[in-house]
Amino acid sequence: MTSTIRSTEGIKIFAGNSNKPLAEKIAKNLGMDLSISSAGNFSDGETFVKIDEMVRGIDCFIIQPTSQPGNENLMELLITIDALRRASAGRITAVIPYYGYARQDRKARARDPISARMVADIIQTAGADRILTMDLHCSQIEGFFTIPVDHMRGTPLLVKYYLDKFADKKEDIAVVAPDVGSVKRTRSFAEKIDVPMAIIDKRRAEANVSEVMNIIGNVEGKKVILVDDMIDTAGTICNAAHALQEQGATEVYACCTHPVLSGPAIDRIEKSPITELLVLDTIALPDEKKISKIKQLSTAEIFAEAIHRIHYNDSVSKLFN
Repeated sequence: MTSTIRSTEGIKIFAGNSNKPLAEKIAKNLGMDLSISSAGNFSDGETFVKIDEMVRGIDCFIIQPTSQPGNENLMELLITIDALRRASAGRITAVIPYYGYARQDRKARARDPISARMVADIIQTAGADRILTMDLHCSQIEGFFTIPVDHMRGTPLLVKYYLDKFADKKEDIAVVAPDVGSVKRTRSFAEKIDVPMAIIDKRRAEANVSEVMNIIGNVEGKKVILVDDMIDTAGTICNAAHALQEQGATEVYACCTHPVLSGPAIDRIEKSPITELLVLDTIALPDEKKISKIKQLSTAEIFAEAIHRIHYNDSVSKLFN
């Protein structure tokens, strides 16, 4: 995937407050420093942003996941885009490793908003010329934008980890979709590792509350890997882990791209049969969430290479080959 980084002349990388460690790693992979800017709040809570470098005609990239606190981080992103636009930046790319409000992508009930589309509209109105993101909750969100969207995948990082971890034990492995909505993602994951797949049929009574009904496929005597795009309150993944253990799974592993981990998630994971939860760093983990069961891999190399290719008008799709 990697290539020799050419000159970064004409590129500037700005970091919001949402995930500065990831931004610093991306800049390091590109062989450059983060550009100087600051963001904070006025005494009344309003967000301010200050760009401390000349950006006229420059290709600017803003790294800002809109993770918790989502509203604050989104507002900071919008104001930074506006500041760069008014400073005559040549092109502004919003690098959003985790795209908040992605789960509100359709009307599930009468009078529901489609917040994912609204967020897309306001990012474009602020002045973004391009979006770089990873593992949108639903791919249709790409169509909510009228500007180019480069949609990266975190699966290759997760797959490589498990291929190395279970290189000599693949016959003992099964990959499991924690719900029907994850089947397509999990099938692709299982094909890349070349192991069988199972599906958990889950019925959800209300938001963030789930009940496992039955397991489609054989997991008895297997080490199983649960695959999802994000883990929020961890109810689904932990209920699935208990059900798999009851069905004879010897060990339960889990992985996701986006570790939202809100509310009771950490306590649930600690008490669950999950041996290890593998996550990516699209969302920064505070110290209280860095428990021994959680292992985090970095996406910095993928985003750095994508930024490099966007700047030089090279193919981003080749990153998946």
